[in-house]
Formats: sequence, structure tokens, C-alpha cells
Amino acid sequence: MKANELAHRIAELALDKRATDVLILDIRELTTISDYFIICTADSDVQARAINDHIVEQLRGESVRPWHVEGSNPFNWILIDFVDVVVHIFQAETRKFYGLERLWGDAKFIEVKEDHEATGTHTTDH
Repeated sequence: MKANELAHRIAELALDKRATDVLILDIRELTTISDYFIICTADSDVQARAINDHIVEQLRGESVRPWHVEGSNPFNWILIDFVDVVVHIFQAETRKFYGLERLWGDAKFIEVKEDHEATGTHTTDH
């Protein structure tokens, strides 16, 4: 699966478990560490873990496995590293504190909605 396809698939899987504020950041022109970041918000530890488990399990069934998963209880921030795509599952306060949208403000932002519609934006005021 190509990196852009994987990024959109992961965003859809996060939405399946009711993640909010789902963004795909296209960072290909900014760094060599990865091609895309997925950032989403969970309301609780339980939901963060459910989003993580759903993404990992569904992609495992599609023969895509993460290189590394990081996060500990409480699950304020879970990172799933698929090398070309890195997933960040945050609880709201932690997401605001770390401000990845601000740090990567030069990236192309793609907002993914509940109906799985992606709308692209390029903005630096996140």
C-alpha cells in the first residue's frame, strides 16, 4: 500500500472509532523522517486505546504492520509508526500542549471528516 493510501486508510479507521479533529499532514517536502503524520483526538484513555487497537488490527488483516507502537497508561498520546506514516492519537489537552499542528505548520493539512471526505488546506495558523 502506498503511503498516501495508507494515510487515508488510517484516518478512516480512526474515524470508525469516533476520533475527532482528524488531520493528515503531508510532510514529504519538509523532512525525510516520514511522509505523513496522522493526528487525531480521543476523549478518554479507553477511546485512545480503542482507536489504536482498531488501526493496528485492521491493518494487520491487510498485511500492514507497524514498525513501532509507543504509549503508556494513561493513554494521553499513542504513537503508531508505520515508517512512511506516523499516527499520533492524543487526548485533547495533550494535543494542545504539544501543538504538532503548529510545529509542522508548513505542511499541507488534509482534514478528514466523519463521512470520510478529505478536504485539503495549506495553512500555518494551526
